[in-house]
Amino acid sequence: MKFLVGLLLVCLVALAGCAQLPAFFETPTPATPTTVWSAEAVPDAAPAARAYLDAWKVEDYPAMYNMLTSLSRSAIALEDFIQHYRSVAVEANLTTIDYEILSVLVNPDTAQARYRVHLNSALVGEIVRETLMDLRLEKDEWRVQWNDTLILPELVPGNYLLMDRSSYVPSRANIYDIHGKALVAQTDATALGLYVDQVNPTQVEALFAQLADLTGKRVDTMMEMYRNTPRGAGWYLPFGEVSSEVLENRLDLLTGFSGLEMRPYKARYYFESGIAPHVLGYVGVIQPDEVEYYQRLGYRQDERVGRSGLEKWGETYLAGKRGGALYVFNAQGRPVTLLAETPAQPSYDLYTTLDRDLQAGAQLAMTGFRGALVVLERDSGRVLAMVSSPGFDPNAFEPINYNSSSLLAEILNDPQRPLLNRATQGQYPLGSVFKIVTMAAGLYSGRYTSESTYQCGYLFEELPGVQLHDWTYDYFLRDGRTIPSGLLTLPEGLMRSCNPWFWHIGLSLYNQGMETTLSSMARSFGLGQPTGIEGVEELPGQMPDPENVIDAVNMAIGQGPVLVTPLQVARFAAAIGNGGILYQPQIIERIDGPGGQPLRQFEPRSMGELPLSAADLQSIQQAMVGVIRNERPRGTAWHRFTGLDIAVAGKTGTAQSGREQPHAWFAGYTLQGREDKPDIAIAVVLEYAGEGSDYAAPIFRRIVELYFIGQPQKLYWWETAFNVPFTPTPQVTPTPVIELTPTLTP
Repeated sequence: MKFLVGLLLVCLVALAGCAQLPAFFETPTPATPTTVWSAEAVPDAAPAARAYLDAWKVEDYPAMYNMLTSLSRSAIALEDFIQHYRSVAVEANLTTIDYEILSVLVNPDTAQARYRVHLNSALVGEIVRETLMDLRLEKDEWRVQWNDTLILPELVPGNYLLMDRSSYVPSRANIYDIHGKALVAQTDATALGLYVDQVNPTQVEALFAQLADLTGKRVDTMMEMYRNTPRGAGWYLPFGEVSSEVLENRLDLLTGFSGLEMRPYKARYYFESGIAPHVLGYVGVIQPDEVEYYQRLGYRQDERVGRSGLEKWGETYLAGKRGGALYVFNAQGRPVTLLAETPAQPSYDLYTTLDRDLQAGAQLAMTGFRGALVVLERDSGRVLAMVSSPGFDPNAFEPINYNSSSLLAEILNDPQRPLLNRATQGQYPLGSVFKIVTMAAGLYSGRYTSESTYQCGYLFEELPGVQLHDWTYDYFLRDGRTIPSGLLTLPEGLMRSCNPWFWHIGLSLYNQGMETTLSSMARSFGLGQPTGIEGVEELPGQMPDPENVIDAVNMAIGQGPVLVTPLQVARFAAAIGNGGILYQPQIIERIDGPGGQPLRQFEPRSMGELPLSAADLQSIQQAMVGVIRNERPRGTAWHRFTGLDIAVAGKTGTAQSGREQPHAWFAGYTLQGREDKPDIAIAVVLEYAGEGSDYAAPIFRRIVELYFIGQPQKLYWWETAFNVPFTPTPQVTPTPVIELTPTLTP
C-alpha cells in the first residue's frame, strides 16, 4: 500500500514538471480542426418549407418542383408532378389552400417540418389535417423529399382521393319578374320549324296562324321568311320554341300540318323566345378550356353555366351548392376513410324588378329599330323594362334544341351585333337632351337665371370664323316656312331646343374662367361613370373636361366628346322628376331560398342628389313639360303627344352620328302621382333613325300607354296597324308645326 502511494506521488511530480517544458517541445495544432456539429452552423429549414407551401397556395407547381431533392425529381417528371397536383385539386374540388407551420426539427443534413394544412373544397368544405414534410440539405440548400403525404397524411403510397358526386347536383333555379311570372325556367320545351319543301300550300295560311299564336311572331314576318327560303330538299326554317305545356292542347291539330317539325327537349327555357334577353343573359355548355375550372367548383362537364346577364351574375345562387363525399381509397380500390361529406343545398330563385308584360310590349315597340330603351320607376330606380334592339333568342345556346345551330349562326353572324346590350353598353352622343345639363350648369353658375333671354336666330356666329346653324334653319331649307324662334327665356330655350342659346352658354362659361362647370355638372348628373347597377355589365360613357372653345360649344348640345348610355340618361331624367335624387338603378328585387324564404332583399339606394336649388330644378321641370304641352304650341314634341291624358315631361334629342341620319333621342318622365302606378322615367335612343321628335318621341308615348293603360292607344305615324315593323324608308316624315310667329326684337 505504501508502495502504491509513493508511485502516485512520483507521477504527479512528473506531470507538474511537464507543464514547465520549453515551447519547442509542444504538440503542433492540426491545420484543419475537427468540427463538432452545432445547430447554429446549419441553415434554418423553416424558410424552405414555407416557400414550398406558399408555392402550393398559389398553385405554382413548377416552383414547387424546383424545390424537390434531386432524388425526388429523378423519380417524377415535371409534367407528371404538375398533372398529379392538378388532378388532386380537381378531384377534391379545391378552391383555396392554406397552412400553419407548427414546428421544425433540424439535424446536420436532414430536417422535418410539422404543419397543419387547410384544404377548402367547393363541395365538402374545409379539410384540416396535420402532416409532415421531410427535407434534405443539398449544396447548403434545403430540398423537399416529395410524397403524397405532403398533401394529406392519409395519402400513403398507393392511396388516392375520390369524390362521390353522383347524387349531389341541385336543379338550376328560375328567374321571375316583379309579379312572380317566370322569365326563364327548367322545363320541357319543343322546337318548332318547317321543312319548306314538304309544306302543303293549301295549309300555309292556317299553319302560320297557329305558329304566330304559339311563338308571338307576326304572320307576315314568318311568311316573308318562308317565301325567301329555297324550296330544295332538306331546307329547314326554324321559328323558335314553345313550352310543351302550351303545345300540349294543340298537338292533335298541329300534327295535321305537313312540313311542320316539332322536336321536344328538356332544358333551360327562355319564355317567348327571350323576354329581356340582354338582362337575363343565357347559359351555355362548358368549353374544353374551362373544364378544369368548373370541375374545381364541383360542376360536371355536361352542365350549363351562366354566360351573360343575370345568368352569369347569379350563378352561385341559381346553380345552388353542390354536395359530395370525399374518400381516400387504397390501391385495391377499397375505401379507407371518409375525409368529409356535405349535402347539396338547393338553388335560389331570382326575382327581378322587370314587369314581364311591359317588357314584352317595349320589345315590340322597338321592332325594326336598332337602339335601346330603359324604363325606371322614377322614385326608386327600379328597372321595369330594359330593351336592346335587335334582340336575340337565348334558347339558341342550348345544343339539344333542334333549332340551335340555325339560330346561333344567325345571331353570331349578324352585323348588327344583337348580343350587345345597347341599354348599358351602347355609348352615344346625347344631342339636345344634354341641354338639360347645360341649363342646369348655367343656372348653377349664377351667370344665368330663368328670366335670362337670348335672341335665337337661324345662325350662331359668336365663334370667330365659324358659322353654326340652328335646327330651324335646316327645317327652313326643307319646307321654306319655318322661322327662327326669336327671343327666348332660358326655360323657353330648352322647350324650343334652341341650339344658339346653349352654344352661347357653353362658350360664355368657358371664356369666363368656368371651363369645367358644364362637365362637372354632367358628372354630378351621373354621366361619364358607371351607374352601379348589379346584374348586367355596363360601360361608363365619356364626360371629359373641354380642352378648348370648340369642345365647350359642342358639349353644350351633347356633341363632341360627350358619350352616354341610355341607362344613365333614364336615371338623370328620373332625378329631374323625383326632386333631384339619383338612385342606383336596380334590376334584382330579391333572392329567394327554399319555401320562398328571402335570402337577400334589394332596396332602393340613393347615390346622391343633383346640385340644384329647388327653384332651378322646378324651372327645368316646367321647361320639360313645355316640350310636350306648350300653350302656343311650340314645344318640339307637342304634336307627338296630342290626345294623351297622362301627364308627362320630356326632351327631344337629335344627335349627329357621323352618318347621313342622326340618332333619335327622347327622355323624360311621368307625373301622374298615382298610388297604384308609380311614376316612371324613360329614355329611348334609335340609331341612325332621324329626328328625335319624329321617331323616339312616339316610342316614348307608346311605353307610357302600355304602362298606364295596358295597351297602345295611338298608332305610330308610320304604322298601318299596331306593332307593324318599322321600315327605314318611310314615305312621309312630318315636321313640327311651328307657323306661329314668335316675338322678335330688333
